[in-house]
Amino acid sequence: MVRQAVLFFVALGASSSASAFSYSAGRPSMSKLELNVATDPYSGEDAVETSKPVTDSIPIATLEKMIDAPVKVEKKLPRMSESMPFLKRPLVLTGELAGDVGFDPLGFAKNRETLWEMREAEIKHGRLAMLGAAGWPISELLDRKIAEWLEIPSTLDAGDRVPTFLNGGMEKVSPKWWGFCLGLAGAIDLYSIQRARSAGLDSGYIPGDLQFDPLGMYPEDEEGRKRMQLAEIKHGRLGMIAILGFTVQEAISKVGVVDETPFFFFPITKTLGTAIQHFSK
Repeated sequence: MVRQAVLFFVALGASSSASAFSYSAGRPSMSKLELNVATDPYSGEDAVETSKPVTDSIPIATLEKMIDAPVKVEKKLPRMSESMPFLKRPLVLTGELAGDVGFDPLGFAKNRETLWEMREAEIKHGRLAMLGAAGWPISELLDRKIAEWLEIPSTLDAGDRVPTFLNGGMEKVSPKWWGFCLGLAGAIDLYSIQRARSAGLDSGYIPGDLQFDPLGMYPEDEEGRKRMQLAEIKHGRLGMIAILGFTVQEAISKVGVVDETPFFFFPITKTLGTAIQHFSK
């Protein structure tokens, strides 16, 4: 009842206002009102002028939509960086992209186009790092077994370390495998570049979106998509840190990651027994 009463009085008020503002000098009827909303440059408030015709009665369905429509409130951006509160937030970092916490202390993102290119590079490196962070310890665990099964030499060294620029042993990897990996990565990269350039900034394209979702895990709703994008960029950043940590750790300790931190990669029964023997000496 309250809702119907509100709609009735709003419609009645609109009709009364139209009749009150209409006049007969050179006008055929009093049934229409011409309105034009302009902004006062001094007060910033809306000023009403006559220019566009509006019917003297507003349909109930239209009023219901006006009442039920959500109010859009523009998000006020912080002046300081969220990640580094003692520095000002770069103007180009508006929180539009997932994972944007105002972190750009060196000012790499000069404009929106550069920001999009940086995010493309970040998401690509993050995805490669996630694959590497998983494949690195798995190769140290299974490389010798797979090599023995295939009757080929293992690529691990005496310390169970994988081949890297710092560890050495890159020559042990088959050139055919190098060619396959580089060719596949190059093809995917060229496709992503072509897709990003053809889409444009204002087309709704999200950096890194290759339309690859064979398991249908990408949500349909906007909130779910934002959550998935944030999860991916966070895991990608963590993966890049992990790869750097693996590289430095093995170069300094001369021991494989799985042997240096076995409690992450072996059953607790095995690691616990080894730890007891170590500390009992």
